[in-house]
Order: sequence, then structure tokens, then C-alpha cells
Amino acid sequence: MRRTMENPSSPENLPDTGSAGGDTDRQLTTPHSPPLPAHFEDRADRAGTYVEAARSANTRRAYAADWKHFSAWCRRQNVSPLPADPQVVGLYITALASGTAERGMKANSVSTIERRLSAIGWNCAQRGMPLDRKDRHIATVLASIRNTHAAPPRQKEAILPEDLIAMLETLDRGSLRGLRDRAMLLIGFAGSLRRSEITGLDLGRDQTEDGRGWIEILDKGLLVSLRGKTGWREVEVGRGSSDTICPVVAVETWIRFAKLAKGPLFRRVTGKGKVVGPDRLNDKEVARLVKSAALAAGVRGDLSENERAEKFSGHSLRAGLAAASRSSSGSTPT
Repeated sequence: MRRTMENPSSPENLPDTGSAGGDTDRQLTTPHSPPLPAHFEDRADRAGTYVEAARSANTRRAYAADWKHFSAWCRRQNVSPLPADPQVVGLYITALASGTAERGMKANSVSTIERRLSAIGWNCAQRGMPLDRKDRHIATVLASIRNTHAAPPRQKEAILPEDLIAMLETLDRGSLRGLRDRAMLLIGFAGSLRRSEITGLDLGRDQTEDGRGWIEILDKGLLVSLRGKTGWREVEVGRGSSDTICPVVAVETWIRFAKLAKGPLFRRVTGKGKVVGPDRLNDKEVARLVKSAALAAGVRGDLSENERAEKFSGHSLRAGLAAASRSSSGSTPT
């Protein structure tokens, strides 16, 4: 299932450039185009709503902050952020890599620099002033930054079926938080889901603006619909061989005791673990859960506690199912 659409976002909906030029900058950033016919106005508004929803709230916030950072740096250098000159952008990412973009700022990681560069390109494109990232002033500098500053990726330990069972035993089945965490571990492992996909799930279709998908509980299991960068995909999660390790039963139990009917599936538990709030759980909580449960269960007990803490993250769940599938001796608890 795929949904794709060109982005018709208008400059009025874009983050402020932060330029001291005010009205002058607005004139530069707003292309003049003939008005749409009256019968297209409603469709254009609706299309804009769809496009806005297609980009996650976190990405929009990050891009807005990154554009503001770039604009502020340009002001300090007495240059205009628009139209973005590739040589200026190259100098900006050089400053990011060296930690001189602003006073007291540490050097940015390669991933942060690439995100900031993507934000600049996206904002420029929306204003009809596309940035050529292949220009030598950008491409050459970025390649050098990657070669010089990129750290080797840290390999995360996969959670195997026997590890998952041990981790589940460390959770309190008599508490709301324990029921929620149990459901997250099981659905994350069985569906090979990213941490943002786990916390981005809703109880049903089109229930929240920031949702990344929803679940449908069927006789044979769960059907998980997820929105990705290239469209939609569906993940089938079957029922387990027993209720204690069944992801469907775990999700149903959490929904029943949390008294959920609509909105985010996984939410914050407050009030000393007795109150389920309306807010969606942050995806970082999945990483914390995996790490704490793995440590409590004694997974990879041959390593020191610090080494074990570095080994596990939210990705360990996603990697676990793949590792179990490759292993002829492992038995998947789903």
C-alpha cells in the first residue's frame, strides 16, 4: 500500500528565515505565481494538509531549528541565507565540523551536519530556489568531513528469543508500566520494528497527526500498517505459541487495562504507575527499555556492565528477529 504526492507547500507555511531583513527577506523567498482557479482552492488546501502530515512532526521541528541556525550564522557573517550560495553553505558545514559555527559550540557529528544540510536543501526547494548539493563547494567539503570525522558505527547486540524471554521475566506483570513495556518488547521483536515505529503506532487509522501507523487486531494476529519514507507497508504479526510470549495477547492486555479506545497505542504512565496519560511515548524510551531489561536479565553476562550498556539499544529488537531467522537452533517466541 503506497501513497505518494508532490509537495505543494507554500512559503507562508515555512519556518522563518530568521533574517534581520524582515519584509525584504519575505519578498526574496516568496515566488510570484498566478492565483489558482476558485474551484482548485479547496483541493490545494486539502493537498497541503496531506503533505504536512506526511512529514513527521519531529522532522519538521528539526528542519525548522536547523534552518534557524543556518540563518543566524549567515547574519553573523553578513551574508544572506537566500538564495543559498553553495560556497557559503560549504563554509557553514566546515564551521559545524570544526565547532566554530557559534561561540561555545562543540563540533557537530557527521550525522548532524548531514541533517542540517538536508534542512537547508529542503527549505531552499520549498522557496523555489533549489540548492545544488553536488556543487564542488559542498560535495568536496562534505566528503572530506565524512573521511575525517566519521566514527565507525557501533555494532548493537541482537536480542535473541531466549534473551527476550528472560527480559520479559524482569517486567512487573501487575503494573501498567510493566504491561506496556511487555507489549512494546514483543511487538517490536515480532514485527522487526524500529523504535519510532513502535511508539508511532495508533489504535486505529487516521487518529492522530503525528502517528506513523496503526494496528488492526485480527483472529490470526495483528496487522500493522506503517508509513515510511517511500510510502506505506504492512507487517503481519502472528499469535504466539503461548499467551505468555504472544505479542497479540500482550497488546490486547495493555489496551484493556490501560482503557484505551483511540489515539496513541503506547503512552506515558504517570501517577506512580497508576495513570495512563494522553501523550505518546517518546521513542527514546524504547531504547531505555531494551537496555534496562537486558541488563536486568543478565544478557551477555560475560561482559562488564558498561560494555553491556553500550551493546543494547532499540535496534537490538529489530536485529533480533533477523538473527533468529538466520539461526537454525534459535526458536522464535512468536
